[in-house]
Amino acid sequence: RLGIGRTFQNLALFRSMTVRDNVLLGCHSRHHAGLWRNALRWPGVAALESRAHERAQQLIDFVHLGADAERTVADLPFGTQKRVELARALAAEPQLLLLDEPACGLNHEELQGLGDLIRDIRDRLGVTVLLVEHHMGLVMGLSDRVVALNFGRKIAEGRPAEVRQHPEVIRAYLGDELEDPRQEAA
Repeated sequence: RLGIGRTFQNLALFRSMTVRDNVLLGCHSRHHAGLWRNALRWPGVAALESRAHERAQQLIDFVHLGADAERTVADLPFGTQKRVELARALAAEPQLLLLDEPACGLNHEELQGLGDLIRDIRDRLGVTVLLVEHHMGLVMGLSDRVVALNFGRKIAEGRPAEVRQHPEVIRAYLGDELEDPRQEAA
Protein backbone atom coordinates (compact mmCIF):
# COMPACT_ATOMS: atom_id res chain seq x y z
CA ARG A 1 0.00 0.00 0.00
CA LEU A 2 2.94 2.33 0.63
CA GLY A 3 4.38 1.71 -2.83
CA ILE A 4 7.32 -0.33 -1.55
CA GLY A 5 8.37 -3.72 -2.90
CA ARG A 6 11.23 -5.83 -1.60
CA THR A 7 13.29 -8.92 -2.05
CA PHE A 8 15.00 -10.85 0.70
CA GLN A 9 18.62 -11.89 1.24
CA ASN A 10 17.36 -15.44 1.78
CA LEU A 11 14.75 -16.33 -0.80
CA ALA A 12 11.16 -16.11 0.39
CA LEU A 13 9.37 -17.86 -2.47
CA PHE A 14 6.65 -20.49 -2.45
CA ARG A 15 8.86 -23.30 -3.69
CA SER A 16 6.04 -25.75 -4.49
CA MET A 17 4.30 -23.23 -6.74
CA THR A 18 5.13 -22.30 -10.33
CA VAL A 19 6.95 -19.16 -11.40
CA ARG A 20 3.65 -17.76 -12.71
CA ASP A 21 1.81 -18.46 -9.45
CA ASN A 22 4.54 -16.78 -7.40
CA VAL A 23 4.36 -13.67 -9.59
CA LEU A 24 0.55 -13.71 -9.48
CA LEU A 25 0.76 -13.55 -5.68
CA GLY A 26 2.56 -10.26 -6.05
CA CYS A 27 -0.20 -9.01 -8.35
CA HIS A 28 -2.87 -10.06 -5.89
CA SER A 29 -1.22 -8.16 -3.09
CA ARG A 30 -2.18 -5.03 -4.99
CA HIS A 31 -5.34 -5.94 -6.90
CA HIS A 32 -7.03 -8.75 -5.00
CA ALA A 33 -10.84 -8.57 -5.04
CA GLY A 34 -11.21 -10.03 -1.55
CA LEU A 35 -12.34 -13.37 -0.20
CA TRP A 36 -16.10 -12.93 -0.60
CA ARG A 37 -16.02 -11.21 -4.00
CA ASN A 38 -13.77 -14.00 -5.29
CA ALA A 39 -15.78 -16.80 -3.69
CA LEU A 40 -19.07 -15.46 -5.07
CA ARG A 41 -17.48 -14.42 -8.41
CA TRP A 42 -19.03 -10.95 -8.19
CA PRO A 43 -18.87 -8.67 -11.20
CA GLY A 44 -15.41 -7.32 -11.86
CA VAL A 45 -13.56 -10.30 -10.39
CA ALA A 46 -12.90 -11.84 -13.81
CA ALA A 47 -11.53 -8.54 -15.11
CA LEU A 48 -9.20 -8.23 -12.08
CA GLU A 49 -7.97 -11.77 -12.62
CA SER A 50 -7.40 -11.13 -16.32
CA ARG A 51 -5.38 -7.98 -15.57
CA ALA A 52 -3.35 -9.86 -12.95
CA HIS A 53 -2.51 -12.62 -15.46
CA GLU A 54 -1.51 -10.03 -18.08
CA ARG A 55 0.70 -8.18 -15.59
CA ALA A 56 2.28 -11.43 -14.39
CA GLN A 57 3.12 -12.42 -17.98
CA GLN A 58 4.62 -8.98 -18.68
CA LEU A 59 6.86 -9.30 -15.63
CA ILE A 60 7.81 -12.90 -16.41
CA ASP A 61 8.90 -11.72 -19.85
CA PHE A 62 10.66 -8.66 -18.37
CA VAL A 63 12.87 -10.82 -16.13
CA HIS A 64 13.43 -13.34 -18.97
CA LEU A 65 11.56 -16.27 -17.42
CA GLY A 66 9.05 -17.00 -20.19
CA ALA A 67 10.43 -20.50 -20.78
CA ASP A 68 10.18 -21.28 -17.06
CA ALA A 69 6.77 -19.77 -16.31
CA GLU A 70 5.08 -23.13 -15.64
CA ARG A 71 7.99 -24.73 -13.81
CA THR A 72 7.94 -25.26 -10.07
CA VAL A 73 10.25 -22.79 -8.34
CA ALA A 74 12.01 -25.55 -6.38
CA ASP A 75 13.20 -27.04 -9.69
CA LEU A 76 14.97 -23.85 -10.78
CA PRO A 77 18.59 -22.81 -10.21
CA PHE A 78 19.23 -20.32 -7.42
CA GLY A 79 19.94 -17.39 -9.77
CA THR A 80 16.67 -17.99 -11.62
CA GLN A 81 14.80 -18.07 -8.32
CA LYS A 82 16.25 -14.63 -7.55
CA ARG A 83 14.65 -13.32 -10.75
CA VAL A 84 11.31 -14.87 -9.75
CA GLU A 85 11.51 -12.98 -6.48
CA LEU A 86 12.29 -9.75 -8.35
CA ALA A 87 9.28 -10.26 -10.64
CA ARG A 88 7.01 -10.92 -7.66
CA ALA A 89 8.23 -7.74 -5.93
CA LEU A 90 7.62 -5.73 -9.12
CA ALA A 91 4.11 -7.18 -9.44
CA ALA A 92 3.00 -4.98 -6.56
CA GLU A 93 3.86 -1.97 -8.77
CA PRO A 94 6.21 -0.34 -6.27
CA GLN A 95 7.62 3.15 -6.55
CA LEU A 96 10.53 2.05 -4.34
CA LEU A 97 12.14 -1.38 -4.60
CA LEU A 98 14.29 -2.57 -1.68
CA LEU A 99 16.83 -5.21 -2.66
CA ASP A 100 18.53 -6.95 0.26
CA GLU A 101 21.82 -8.42 -0.98
CA PRO A 102 20.47 -9.60 -4.34
CA ALA A 103 23.94 -10.69 -5.54
CA CYS A 104 24.46 -13.10 -2.65
CA GLY A 105 25.16 -16.57 -4.01
CA LEU A 106 25.27 -15.60 -7.70
CA ASN A 107 28.02 -16.58 -10.11
CA HIS A 108 29.78 -14.03 -12.38
CA GLU A 109 27.37 -14.49 -15.30
CA GLU A 110 24.29 -14.24 -13.06
CA LEU A 111 25.78 -11.15 -11.41
CA GLN A 112 26.16 -9.41 -14.79
CA GLY A 113 22.55 -10.28 -15.66
CA LEU A 114 21.36 -8.98 -12.30
CA GLY A 115 23.12 -5.66 -12.88
CA ASP A 116 21.48 -5.33 -16.29
CA LEU A 117 18.08 -6.21 -14.83
CA ILE A 118 18.36 -3.67 -12.01
CA ARG A 119 19.32 -0.99 -14.55
CA ASP A 120 16.23 -1.92 -16.61
CA ILE A 121 14.02 -1.72 -13.52
CA ARG A 122 15.37 1.74 -12.79
CA ASP A 123 15.51 3.08 -16.34
CA ARG A 124 12.65 1.36 -18.18
CA LEU A 125 10.16 0.95 -15.33
CA GLY A 126 11.08 4.17 -13.52
CA VAL A 127 11.31 2.43 -10.14
CA THR A 128 13.67 3.82 -7.50
CA VAL A 129 15.95 1.06 -6.23
CA LEU A 130 17.50 0.95 -2.76
CA LEU A 131 20.25 -1.64 -2.85
CA VAL A 132 21.85 -3.17 0.26
CA GLU A 133 24.84 -5.05 -1.09
CA HIS A 134 28.40 -6.10 -0.25
CA HIS A 135 29.47 -6.67 -3.85
CA MET A 136 31.21 -3.35 -4.47
CA GLY A 137 31.53 -3.79 -8.23
CA LEU A 138 27.76 -4.09 -8.54
CA VAL A 139 27.10 -1.18 -6.18
CA MET A 140 29.58 1.15 -7.87
CA GLY A 141 28.38 0.18 -11.35
CA LEU A 142 24.69 0.80 -10.64
CA SER A 143 24.42 3.54 -8.09
CA ASP A 144 23.90 7.26 -8.45
CA ARG A 145 24.58 7.70 -4.73
CA VAL A 146 26.28 5.42 -2.25
CA VAL A 147 26.15 5.36 1.53
CA ALA A 148 28.94 3.28 3.07
CA LEU A 149 28.44 1.81 6.52
CA ASN A 150 30.89 0.23 8.91
CA PHE A 151 29.22 -1.75 11.69
CA GLY A 152 26.03 0.32 11.26
CA ARG A 153 27.79 3.69 11.33
CA LYS A 154 27.79 5.87 8.21
CA ILE A 155 31.36 6.54 7.15
CA ALA A 156 30.83 8.08 3.70
CA GLU A 157 28.12 9.28 1.36
CA GLY A 158 28.21 10.62 -2.17
CA ARG A 159 28.79 9.65 -5.75
CA PRO A 160 30.40 6.24 -6.28
CA ALA A 161 33.77 7.73 -7.33
CA GLU A 162 33.88 9.90 -4.19
CA VAL A 163 32.94 7.09 -1.82
CA ARG A 164 35.41 4.69 -3.44
CA GLN A 165 38.28 7.09 -2.63
CA HIS A 166 37.13 8.06 0.86
CA PRO A 167 39.89 7.19 3.39
CA GLU A 168 37.49 5.66 5.94
CA VAL A 169 35.96 3.43 3.27
CA ILE A 170 39.38 2.25 2.17
CA ARG A 171 40.37 1.60 5.79
CA ALA A 172 37.13 -0.23 6.64
CA TYR A 173 36.92 -2.38 3.52
CA LEU A 174 40.55 -2.86 2.52
CA GLY A 175 42.39 -2.43 5.82
CA ASP A 176 45.13 0.01 6.72
CA GLU A 177 48.00 0.43 4.30
CA LEU A 178 50.50 -2.35 4.78
CA GLU A 179 53.99 -1.41 5.74
CA ASP A 180 56.74 -2.12 3.27
CA PRO A 181 57.99 -5.64 4.15
CA ARG A 182 61.58 -4.51 3.45
CA GLN A 183 61.29 -2.04 6.37
CA GLU A 184 60.35 -4.85 8.78
CA ALA A 185 63.48 -6.80 7.82
CA ALA A 186 65.76 -3.84 8.45
